[in-house]
Amino acid sequence: MRGNRKTIFAVAALAVAAALMLGIWYFTRPQTQAGAKTVAVEVVHSDGSSKEFTYHTGAAYLGEMLADEELVQGEQGPYGLFITTVDGETAQDSLNQWWCVTKSGERVDTGVDATPIADGDHFELTMSSY
Repeated sequence: MRGNRKTIFAVAALAVAAALMLGIWYFTRPQTQAGAKTVAVEVVHSDGSSKEFTYHTGAAYLGEMLADEELVQGEQGPYGLFITTVDGETAQDSLNQWWCVTKSGERVDTGVDATPIADGDHFELTMSSY
């Protein structure tokens, strides 16, 4: 009987903790902006050259807009889209290259599929290496 109580208490505590975490995520998640918006995306290639693209979109998230506009290609992973190619340039694993995503010069802390966009936003996709 005591073993059952401990198990029930542990399951209940786990359920409460999960509900609390879900509530925290729900109220602190990045907010999206509905409707049409104009978003600029600057691509900085490995040779240092850059290109600016301006998109008019109704998309709510950066990944959705980039895929709709066919600016990027990548692989779907556990955290959403992992960008491998931008504007025709593919990151080379052998050179330890990857595409860094920033917003107005500041690194974003979400994947592109979870990065909300708003009217007037400016994003940068920069070929980087480590």
